[in-house]
Amino acid sequence: MTDSTLLEQLNWRYATKKMDATKTVPQDKLDVIIEAIRMAPTSSGTQPFELLVVTNPEKLAAIQKAAGDQAQITDGSHLLVFAAWDNYTAARIDEVIDINVEARGDLPMLRAYYDNLKNNYVPLDADVNYAHAARQAYIALGIALVAAAEQEVDSTPMEGFDPSKVDEILDLKARGLRSVVLLPLGYRDATGDWLLPMGKVRKSLETIVTHVD
Repeated sequence: MTDSTLLEQLNWRYATKKMDATKTVPQDKLDVIIEAIRMAPTSSGTQPFELLVVTNPEKLAAIQKAAGDQAQITDGSHLLVFAAWDNYTAARIDEVIDINVEARGDLPMLRAYYDNLKNNYVPLDADVNYAHAARQAYIALGIALVAAAEQEVDSTPMEGFDPSKVDEILDLKARGLRSVVLLPLGYRDATGDWLLPMGKVRKSLETIVTHVD
């Protein structure tokens, strides 16, 4: 295997268990991570999620309670909340069309493509559409983890929280959104994180990869 800075960065990162509450992620590093999330690929380019960057102490404390008191939420300097559309609607897809027209021109094939998308998605049950949108948010989460590692910023992806409570804390329902996954950002506490000295554990290539020639 050839040398790879990316692989070194991925080996460096881990799901940080203890953040140093005295350290703050600089704005320039945060901006890179956020821009990487914005650039993440999504199905049909719909980007059916929004990103909330939470630093308000009261909101963070409330979210921490809704997430089993996981300390990284308040010890980290920023909390990223990935919130997916609660449904696909004609209006939301029309907004995607408008963005495409502005960037690429009013192409007949473009409108036909997204009209077909509306015909396929809009009649579906809202929970089915939400599940699809949530999967797109997870693609962006993966990009965020890599971008944070590249910036040498620690992170901890979290599914262990009560989405309904987080939705209420951040008033997401009124915006047609549902929280999907949390990502605290910060810097590891080198003296207080029990996981830091442990080696990374992953399945072997032979176990996880099948080549179909």
